[in-house]
Amino acid sequence: MVMRNTNDDEKMQNLIDEFKKDISSKNNEILGYHDKIDALEQEIIRLQKLIPGETSKLKVKREKPEDIFDPDGASAVIVKDLVKQFGDVTAVNGINLDIKKGELFGLLGPNGAGKTTTINMLVGLLDPTEGTASVGGYDVKRDLNKIKEIIGVCPQEPAVFKFLKGRENVELFGNLFEMDKNVLKERADKFFEASGLKEASNRKAKGYSGGMLRQLNLIIALINDPKIIFLDEPTVGMDPRVRRKTWTFIGDLKQKDKTIILTTHYIEEAEALCDRVGIIDYGELIALGSPKELMKKHDAKNLEEVFMKITGRRILEGV
Repeated sequence: MVMRNTNDDEKMQNLIDEFKKDISSKNNEILGYHDKIDALEQEIIRLQKLIPGETSKLKVKREKPEDIFDPDGASAVIVKDLVKQFGDVTAVNGINLDIKKGELFGLLGPNGAGKTTTINMLVGLLDPTEGTASVGGYDVKRDLNKIKEIIGVCPQEPAVFKFLKGRENVELFGNLFEMDKNVLKERADKFFEASGLKEASNRKAKGYSGGMLRQLNLIIALINDPKIIFLDEPTVGMDPRVRRKTWTFIGDLKQKDKTIILTTHYIEEAEALCDRVGIIDYGELIALGSPKELMKKHDAKNLEEVFMKITGRRILEGV
């Protein structure tokens, strides 16, 4: 019989309580903004009545993001003229993208090309300097809480609590989504089995290798059964055997009608998995299409050769 450490339980519960308080506070802020908008709309209506004959010229219309971006509902992610600047440095320079629902889309580029910055804007970690985007039909500038409900994110750096066990990390994030405990356990068991972390799931994450932390991060990103999944360098640090197993795992997600946005330095990974890829260099999208289309267009025998031809840089695998 395995005895749970009471201190660890208390730490996990305190973390859950803190996260819930933060979420509650943010929700209250949003409700306050909605009240202010409603009050402004009422004031506009009042002023309209004071201007004879001018009422028809002043219209109050709160458009839904999906009406603006994707009226037919076919796209999971739409990016329009997206720009991100850090001081004098332009990390992302006017990117436009349309990623369809159920698509496995690869975002490639040399180090510092703007891949992670683009992902961070789409998941709400960074605000765009210019342009905008929709994720699942919701505007990243106005509907971030809605977006967070439907996405899963596997960041470039493992985001786990190392003093907790692998399973406790997954339970923590599952509880933040207020998942049913039976569903959470069933889903966690399935993911730990599929990833090969079943035995390690009851060990503290501080003893995990880099590759195991990546696998744990991937499980956390998927535990809430998201519609849209962002995977930023998910297989870095994995040995070739585990990496190939993870490819199968990611491929299976697509069969479940998930939309997956994958950034990777392993070009053969993108060639094997992706329906389409976009190649970014110096913050600009310089190529877009299926791996076969790009290989044909650039007379290349594989996607890595395409990459080398059009970026003119060396790709350092695993960096």
